[in-house]
Amino acid sequence: MNIRCIIVDDEPLAREGMMLLVKDNSFLELVAQCSSALEANSIMARETIDLIFLDIQMPKIMGIDFLKSLSVKPLVIITTAYPNFALEGFELNVLDYLVKPITPERFLKAVNRAKELLTYKKTGVQEGETNYFFIRSNNGYEKIFYAEILYIEACQNYSIIYTTTAKFMTLTTIRSLEEQLPAGKFLRIQRSYIVAIEKIRSLTGNEVRIGNEKIPVSKNYKTDLMKIIDTKLIKK
Repeated sequence: MNIRCIIVDDEPLAREGMMLLVKDNSFLELVAQCSSALEANSIMARETIDLIFLDIQMPKIMGIDFLKSLSVKPLVIITTAYPNFALEGFELNVLDYLVKPITPERFLKAVNRAKELLTYKKTGVQEGETNYFFIRSNNGYEKIFYAEILYIEACQNYSIIYTTTAKFMTLTTIRSLEEQLPAGKFLRIQRSYIVAIEKIRSLTGNEVRIGNEKIPVSKNYKTDLMKIIDTKLIKK
């Protein structure tokens, strides 16, 4: 799928750098580059935009204020030289927060998240359904999208969340995380593991494969897993 995006930044060199990063990713379709929020608003009034790369410090209308003014928000990736706006940005439901200078690796991680989330939305997130949550991690806050979770591992009184982009350690029990997860999309397969059902590649014996990882399934939970598999099994 192509992601239609715009760049909003008042600095010409910054826009040029972002354009090069966008050009390197074939699934990104650059609709426009804008030097102000007003110009971006005009573009969005006549074009369908999936993703905005948005600077914060701009003349007349700041990026954060522009974001607050939008009644219909595309996905937003903040691009800024100022890390101190990160929490406010995440409170406004931005997808990611990139601090300049932006490396190609960090950019790719952010746009891959956008690609996966947009694909997930097209497969049927219900209107009003929350598709993310926050955890405390590394003395800050991390936004975790349900669509990115591969599996969760319990480690005593904390948990490790493995996603398609990274892994996050949080001082939260696996039971608390299980209560937060949407019903029907995740499954406990033993005391120490919860897996994303759609990320299961195979079941062999008492192991499921997710990506390159093999995770054991306990007898107490295998019945529930087999019920799910049976609903999707092509009958003879």
